[in-house]
Amino acid sequence: VLSKKCNNIFTRSGHSDPDLPVCFEQTVLVWIPLGFLWFLKINLNMDFHVIYLSILTSSPQLVVCLLFLTAIAALAVTLGEDYGPNTVSPGKNPGVFYANPVLYAVTWVNITGFKLIYLELKIRKMTFMTSFLDPSAVVSGRSEAEGRISRLGHSLPLLVFPRSNPEVGAVFLSRITFSWFSSMVVKGFKRPLVQGDMWELNDTDGTADINQRFQYFMQSELGAARVRFQNKLKKKRDKSRDKAQEEAFQNGLGKGVSQDVLMMVRGYEKKKKKDKKKEEKDHPNSWLITTIYKAFKGILFESAFFKLLQDLLAFVSPQLLKLMVSFTQDPSRFAWEGYLYAVLLLLVAILQSLVLQQYFQRCFVLGMKVRTAITAAVYKKALVVSNDTRKESTVGEIVNLMSADAQRFNDVTNFIHLLWSCPLQIGLSIVFLWFELGPSVLAGLAVMVLLGPINGLLATKARTIQVKNMKFKDKRLKIMNEILNGIKILKLYAWEPSFQAQVEGIREDELNVMRKFAYLTSVSTFIFSCAPALVSLATFAVFVGVSPNNLLTAEKAFTSIALFNILRFPLAMLPMLIAAIVQTTVSRKRLEKFLGGEDLESDIVRHDPSFSMFTIIIFTCSSMDVSLDIKPGRLVAVVGAVGSGKSSLMSALLGEMYSTKGFINIQGSLAFVPQQAWIQNATLRDNILFGSSHEERRLQGVIQACALGPDLELLPGSDLTEIGEKGINLSGGQKQRVSLARAAYSQADIYLLDDPLSAVDSHVGKHLFDEVIGPNGLLKDKTRILVTHGVSFLPYVDEIIVLVDGVVSEVGSYNSLRASRGAFSEFLDTYAKEQSNQTHSESGNHTIYVELIPEREDTLPDSPLEDTVSVTLKREDSIRRSQRNGRLRKKSSLKKSDNVSDIKKGQRLIENETMETGKVKFSVYLQYLRAMGWGYTVMVFLVYFTQNVAFIGQNLWLSDWTNDAVDYYNMTYPNWKRDTRVGVFGVLGVAQGVFVFIGTLLLANASVDASRILHSRLLNNILRVPMIFFDTTPIGRVVNRFAKDIFTVDEAIPQSFRSWLLCLLGVVGTLFVICLATPFFTIIIIPLAVVYYFVQRFYVATSRQLRRLDSVSRSPIYSHFSETVSGLSVIRAYGHQDRFLKHNETTTDENLKSLYPWIVSNRWLAIRLEFLGNLVVFFAALFAVISRKTLDSGLVGLSISYALNVTQTLNWLVRMTSELETNIVAVERVSEYAELENEAKWVTDTRPPEKWPEKGRLQFDNYKVRYRPGLDLVLHGITCDIDSTEKIGIVGRTGAGKSSLTNCLFRIIEASEGRILIDNVDISTIGLHDLRSRLTIIPQDPVLFSGTLRMNLDPFDKFSDEDIWRVLELSHLKDYVAGLQEGLQHEVAEGGENLSVGQRQLLCLARALLRKSRILILDEATAAVDLETDDLIQNTIREEFSHCTVLTIAHRLHSIMDSSRVMVLDAGKIVEFDSPSNLLQQQGHFYAMATDAGITREETTGGRERGRGERAPS
Repeated sequence: VLSKKCNNIFTRSGHSDPDLPVCFEQTVLVWIPLGFLWFLKINLNMDFHVIYLSILTSSPQLVVCLLFLTAIAALAVTLGEDYGPNTVSPGKNPGVFYANPVLYAVTWVNITGFKLIYLELKIRKMTFMTSFLDPSAVVSGRSEAEGRISRLGHSLPLLVFPRSNPEVGAVFLSRITFSWFSSMVVKGFKRPLVQGDMWELNDTDGTADINQRFQYFMQSELGAARVRFQNKLKKKRDKSRDKAQEEAFQNGLGKGVSQDVLMMVRGYEKKKKKDKKKEEKDHPNSWLITTIYKAFKGILFESAFFKLLQDLLAFVSPQLLKLMVSFTQDPSRFAWEGYLYAVLLLLVAILQSLVLQQYFQRCFVLGMKVRTAITAAVYKKALVVSNDTRKESTVGEIVNLMSADAQRFNDVTNFIHLLWSCPLQIGLSIVFLWFELGPSVLAGLAVMVLLGPINGLLATKARTIQVKNMKFKDKRLKIMNEILNGIKILKLYAWEPSFQAQVEGIREDELNVMRKFAYLTSVSTFIFSCAPALVSLATFAVFVGVSPNNLLTAEKAFTSIALFNILRFPLAMLPMLIAAIVQTTVSRKRLEKFLGGEDLESDIVRHDPSFSMFTIIIFTCSSMDVSLDIKPGRLVAVVGAVGSGKSSLMSALLGEMYSTKGFINIQGSLAFVPQQAWIQNATLRDNILFGSSHEERRLQGVIQACALGPDLELLPGSDLTEIGEKGINLSGGQKQRVSLARAAYSQADIYLLDDPLSAVDSHVGKHLFDEVIGPNGLLKDKTRILVTHGVSFLPYVDEIIVLVDGVVSEVGSYNSLRASRGAFSEFLDTYAKEQSNQTHSESGNHTIYVELIPEREDTLPDSPLEDTVSVTLKREDSIRRSQRNGRLRKKSSLKKSDNVSDIKKGQRLIENETMETGKVKFSVYLQYLRAMGWGYTVMVFLVYFTQNVAFIGQNLWLSDWTNDAVDYYNMTYPNWKRDTRVGVFGVLGVAQGVFVFIGTLLLANASVDASRILHSRLLNNILRVPMIFFDTTPIGRVVNRFAKDIFTVDEAIPQSFRSWLLCLLGVVGTLFVICLATPFFTIIIIPLAVVYYFVQRFYVATSRQLRRLDSVSRSPIYSHFSETVSGLSVIRAYGHQDRFLKHNETTTDENLKSLYPWIVSNRWLAIRLEFLGNLVVFFAALFAVISRKTLDSGLVGLSISYALNVTQTLNWLVRMTSELETNIVAVERVSEYAELENEAKWVTDTRPPEKWPEKGRLQFDNYKVRYRPGLDLVLHGITCDIDSTEKIGIVGRTGAGKSSLTNCLFRIIEASEGRILIDNVDISTIGLHDLRSRLTIIPQDPVLFSGTLRMNLDPFDKFSDEDIWRVLELSHLKDYVAGLQEGLQHEVAEGGENLSVGQRQLLCLARALLRKSRILILDEATAAVDLETDDLIQNTIREEFSHCTVLTIAHRLHSIMDSSRVMVLDAGKIVEFDSPSNLLQQQGHFYAMATDAGITREETTGGRERGRGERAPS
């Protein structure tokens, strides 16, 4: 039909001219593309608009108009030819010449009209948007906006969203080649990218959207799993019960002896209880995978489709190769056939590349989404998890779920389709091989099948090793977390070596496990590098051995080799995938256990309006039995000794305890102030507002009431000062007041105050009680429950609850309880005398209170001493202020801007994480190679090089072998020849495997060595950096070095180093073989290499920086998470879970913004590299066609089959180069912290005498100190002499330098002038450990480490058990410890959580007693302790340390009234130094403070005469 239409033949065959017939050109080649355009127009209406969005520039418009004119011209020419004046016979042109121009014209008109309408709509919309964004545009009218639009060209959408993702508006071609990403690549090449350059995420890629989907499916799946789990348990129990009864009856005692049966069943019940404990460790399982599948199945199926397409296309190339080889063998074939095959090879390869990259893109996005979903789910779970489940895993382990385990899932989902794709590829390869070599393939198949079980065995082995490895990692991170949290204590006690040894011990175990894992890997690598060689050897050997007629031709051999190469990938990937899945199973179980754990019971706390405000009906939990009823608006105090259950009662009220019966009823909202203040890493204002809206007047009122006014004046940015992690730049009292201010600002109905007054000075406590908590305070109309140790406040409360051993012993008003002469009145009588004194002094002193509020106690021991940061900042600030005032007199207009910059400067406490930019320095690679050892490095390179030589040798041998088919054509093939061919081929194949095995073994040993060296360097140095580093660096950042970066050094770098080396050698080998076959090819290598180099440099610069951004934006996710876990009770009490979830989503999104472009950058690169690889194939084929006369077919086959492989290898090489460069950043980050400046040496050559200090005499000689060079002095020339056994009290306002003094004694800060002598030894001349181990400090905040009680007292095992029991007796803990099951081996939880604060404080006292040093520093160690414990501590100190020099930093003056002398500090100078009674007579600074604290002279003398008897309460 078509032939008639065109008056021409439609097809042509057997012709030397490869040109297509005119008819074919005029019909098929015209109608199909036009049909495609119309199809797009009809079906993809909206997309069609989008496609033309980028055609808003005028040039394509012009082209379309020209095409339209051409079509009209063509029609005119045809008409002219047929009906023009010169025509002889009309109608000679076929119909197709009329139809085509008309079709063209209609199509072009259609498209132009389409674009114009679209442009019009777009302009109207944009005019509206521009006027919306820029009101001036409305005034200037529409034309202005249009002009702006035309200038903008195709970047239109960017006008609406400043950083919107260009992917959304990208055209089809740009999408499939990822060209829309080029702008980012170019920007990244010009300068290092920053977070601000990242594009917004698409909605579907945002955390909120992903989490919502995931949670929706998770609820149903987890619900179903729980039901399954319960049924399983029930079956188990029934089975066991039946068994027990059966056994009982079988004992033959029939009905008469039912008693025994009862006994047995009871025995069973007991056993059941034991079993129950075991069962509880079990958990609902097998629901996580289905949840992930259901949540992301759309993208899963899309990627599966692309993968299938790619797999099928992969088998087209070997068939084309076969045609190509047969073409070179037959000189009579037309040349155009060869060129056609070359072009087809190129087209198939390009199509394959495009499909493959779409598949990868979807898989990696899927991986990213899975990781995000898991991270968000873990965070969400952490907010509602019950305390029991939470105690099962430490903060470190939960953070690990978020980082390591979620990452494992990410990695596996990237390649999950290989599970079905690998078997498919193996199947298809075998089918095609069967066509080539017939049944001989079965021999190769048998080899593969045999390798399967070996692989399975290795995988199970690997699994057990992996579980061990994770355990050690968790353990190491847990200890590191504790070390970093308690680093101040380690330094003060000189305990670093003990903890360093602990970490190194665990690390050694971890490395041994890693080495085993690496050996296993090398065995499996050996098997799988041998596999292709063995498979092809078996197949070819059987093929030529079966019958003398079977000759191995080039066609057969190289088609088979190409198929074997395809086979190579699934064979290598399957074991890796299985291993990865094995590792993920471990992660899956851990995640299922945590996510499936019990939530807090929501029904413990009810909100039933029929009850009074606050009721607890017989609430029983593990340690308490309580019934209470509290009326609205009352102030109720809860008192009791240490361990009587006050804090447990608070937890119960918050619904955090597990109740066995009864319930709690609360009406209204809650605010909670915990015993240890929880402060967020945010500004001070954000800490107080805590998510509420900002009302300036209310805020100021709360700040004044909570006595924060004076603090804000001292803080550099006032209430906008950034507070470090854990409130590190606030003192203990400030933290507590911020915590109280948060509650006061929240305007809740009920306030639970867990001893907020213990951490502050007595007069500040009084102020807080009067202004906030008490009957006339801010909260006077609210219900308040106050746990307190301060007896002085009790007369003013409405009701007192007395707790004894978890039971309410008395309830009533102050007077009624005193009258009843119960436990409470005994408790009070001890303190009655001081009590009345306090009350007397109270009335006269209001004026002084207000002035003295700035006095706060100095910092907590584990926070940097108040002064570390704040004082420095204050000093800087005051200098600036004085300078500024000087300037302002001259020029007042400067004032405002100056202020702003000052605040900005002071607000930043925590420096932003440094991020290396630009190319990774070569020295970093050298550093890693040096850590591996040069010997190993050189050997590894040589062994891998030899392996590559064997590989090339084997293929050249094969190429030579195929020529035998020509040489022995129609002749008998001699056996010796056959055996030689097969033998050499086999030997070369096995040699490759052996060399790979040796290389991998060497590399395994080398990388374990490198891991060991890098980790110990890092650890060694981190323990030696000065304290100031920890004050300005968030712990999360340091932990990240020990977690993520060390993980990379351990596992990722060796892997990518090996792959990189193999790829590099592979590429070099391939190019060598192609050049050998077709020397012409050398011409092409240079331009290809240049293009390759530039593409790679562009990519690596961008990719590396994106990876760094990813690392840096990941830290805040973990920091925020560990902060959330530590402040859970507060977040829950205020009901702010949703706000924290939102914050987590935002932080995760920031991370995804750099992760998503990184994924795309890989695709952008891959598609460009594959095009280059495809050109290599094309040119190899092209030159083979050109020089086919001179080439033998064996070499053609060899060079093209190699070329087909090069695409993948090239791609991998760049990926590996960049991955190596990305991973080596970890070495850079580790070495950054391993090279931080250290404090002084721990031990120096000048060592003090063994017994030093014998007397304990202290001399300060014109001692000056500053925190950092260039800052103001903190102590201004302190000179004093303290005699042996003197008891010195140190007092002063905040910032006076009290803590700095102790810091200087321990050389936490070094002197800038002057010296300190202890027993005439200048402390700056001896090593830090010699100094610190001979002094003792009882810090203000008790820090314990997880481990045994014994380890907490004596980490170096220096003392005998008798010594330890003796000090426990002296510190009143003997009974408690003796009552524990494990005694001294009792495990202390992370941070000492399973001991009360009082018990922790007593343990710190025991530590001090154990050291028996002659100098004791007391940092007012009694802040968190009730009065009885306080008394115990004071008495013990008096008796046991009577022969010592004792320095007490006092926050409550009562505790130092019996000192031999009192040192009063002010602004870093000693202003008074004398006995308390003399100082009171002088009526100076000390007198003012004493009067304020209600201390009279008579009382002092009286107190001293009483033999330093009881102490006053706070």
